[in-house]
Amino acid sequence: MANRDADPNLGYLTRKETEVKLPRPTRVKNKTPAPIQITAEQILREARERQEAEIRPPKQKITDPTELADYRLRKRKEFESLISRVRWNKSVWVKYAKWEESQKDFKRARSIWERALEVDYRDHTMWLKYADVEMKNKFVNHARNVWDRAVTLLPRVDQLWYKYIHMEEMLGNVAGARLIFERWMTWMPDQQGWLSYIKFELRYNEVDRARAIFERFVQCHPKVSAWIRFAKFEFKNGEVARARNCYERAVDKLADDEEAEQLFVAFAEFEEKCKETERARCIYKFALDHIPKGRAEDLYRKFVAFEKQYGDREGIEDAIVGKRRFQYEDEVRKNPRNYDAWFDYLRLEESVGNKERIREVYERAIANVPPADQEKWYWQRYIYLWINYALYEELDAQGMERTRDVYRKCLKLIPHQKFSFAKIWLLAAQFEIRQLRLKEARLLLGEAIGRAPKDKIFKKYIEIELHLGNIDRCRKLYEKYLEWSPENCYAWSKFTELERSLDETERARAIFELAIDQPALDMPELLWKAYIDFEIFEGEFDRTRALYERLLNRTKHLKVWISYANFEALVVDSEDIEQKKKRLQHARDVFEKAITYYPTSAPELKEERAMLLEEWLKMESGFGELGDVNLVRAKLPKKLKKTRQIDMEDGPAAYEEYINYLFPEETQTANLKILEAAYKWKKQRVASEEDWGTIKGVFINYAIHIGNYGKRGSPVHEHPAFTQGPEKGRNPRGYDVVSLP
Repeated sequence: MANRDADPNLGYLTRKETEVKLPRPTRVKNKTPAPIQITAEQILREARERQEAEIRPPKQKITDPTELADYRLRKRKEFESLISRVRWNKSVWVKYAKWEESQKDFKRARSIWERALEVDYRDHTMWLKYADVEMKNKFVNHARNVWDRAVTLLPRVDQLWYKYIHMEEMLGNVAGARLIFERWMTWMPDQQGWLSYIKFELRYNEVDRARAIFERFVQCHPKVSAWIRFAKFEFKNGEVARARNCYERAVDKLADDEEAEQLFVAFAEFEEKCKETERARCIYKFALDHIPKGRAEDLYRKFVAFEKQYGDREGIEDAIVGKRRFQYEDEVRKNPRNYDAWFDYLRLEESVGNKERIREVYERAIANVPPADQEKWYWQRYIYLWINYALYEELDAQGMERTRDVYRKCLKLIPHQKFSFAKIWLLAAQFEIRQLRLKEARLLLGEAIGRAPKDKIFKKYIEIELHLGNIDRCRKLYEKYLEWSPENCYAWSKFTELERSLDETERARAIFELAIDQPALDMPELLWKAYIDFEIFEGEFDRTRALYERLLNRTKHLKVWISYANFEALVVDSEDIEQKKKRLQHARDVFEKAITYYPTSAPELKEERAMLLEEWLKMESGFGELGDVNLVRAKLPKKLKKTRQIDMEDGPAAYEEYINYLFPEETQTANLKILEAAYKWKKQRVASEEDWGTIKGVFINYAIHIGNYGKRGSPVHEHPAFTQGPEKGRNPRGYDVVSLP
């Protein structure tokens, strides 16, 4: 029983038995460079010199038939032995067969080939070599037999068919070669096989046969390239009508194919060669309308080049527009929610003026709705597509029903529970007004107020009704407006302006009272100012004064005090001195009240207090002789420039200068503090003089004791009591050491 690990290619020897065991590499201990370096050239030269001579078998001369028979018997035994061991090794079979061929024993060689094919008949190279031997030795019938068997067993190997046909054609057997082609075509080979058959027929000028083969070819391979070859074949043979027919049939069958672009380009180029420019232009336009824009890049380029060569100015512009249209289509295909690309695309189509195409692009654009759960700013660019669509239908297309339908669909699409767009409501209402449908416009605006109330909608609705003279509707709208937004001071002011314009003073005053009583207002200062100006305009000074007092109960802002004082300082038209004095006194009372408020209730607001005094000073100056400027100047503060530290988040602290105000009452307090500090300093100075007398006696006795008293450079002079005085060598009182008693 043969070993399981035996390999047929190795004569049933195991791989372990055939392995070459190399010696173990020697470990290099000393890696320092040798004193004599050996080059690669020297190594190769020495290896060649030491190489032993090639062992060749001795030449054997065969002199008689007996020796020849022995030689053949020995070789055959060797081959048979080798085959018995490596039966699956095809090279052994080939060598054996070729050796028999070299001995001119073709029967034995043929037998060996047959035995080899029994081993593996699916190897087409064995068939090729077998048939090649038969053809080389001019055994034509044997070769035909081999080829016939080969193509029968392996019909999908194109090389066998090519060799078989080539042999028959070389022998001049055209009919036989045609029969072989027909046998091959029944297996429906690839395009190259059909084209080889067509070339074969054309080599013998069989045009009709080639045309018939082309018909079968395009039926077997209904591809764009096959039809283009068919049409080019007809055009080359001068059959223009047949070529056009081929292209038309191809367009009917393959207009939606992925390679349709190549077909249309070839068709247009064919018509261009036939001088049929209008046909070519129609083909290009038809192709551009039917082929997806993502696959028509080459088509656009060809069309632009065609128009530049044959077209007029209008045609060139159309081609360029088509190219730009292709670019926009590519952009919106990559990102359908790129609304800027849609706007550019729509402007391009509107410049062309094709209404149906413009509407189609608008419909495609508005179909890309942003997610409803996103923020409002996602919709801001998208909503302008609807606006432009409606304006186009109204102004350019003159389609009023379409415009109304666009507005209706847009308002239905917007999620009003989360956000809305006042612009759409107003545009829809204004469109209805332009169409003299006032009732529909009011219904739209009323629905807008009910579903998505906004300041802009209220203002525009009120403006429309005011222009129409419907005052009652305006009042109702203002009431709705203020119910929805009671803190809106603008709405309160406009409501009072409406009533004032109608001379409804009491109504306006009542509205003002309601407004200022609201718990929260967005701009209360404007509302109070409007109310005060209203009362001043009406001449109700007592009411105005009461309003100022009510306002001061709520806020003590600087501007309120100044405004109140300026109101009191108003001079009537008459030149009555007593009236002026009365006004001045009222203004002084306001300023006095303010000046009393700031030091007690808001002492930190020094700058506001200073500004208030400056305004008072201006007022006194404005009254001329009646005014008393000195009354205010005595209260003016002094400006002091100071420095304060600023804490920085990262880094060292910085310093800044600022203006501080020192008022007269603060100056007196500061003077008292200075006197108190001076008194404490004087007491400390007296105590230090008494201590100094004792210290002075000690130092003098010490100097006399050491005998260096009065000498410069002595230890007495070097003592800190003398060296750290006001001058070097003097004591803190300023006496010279030498002159001390």
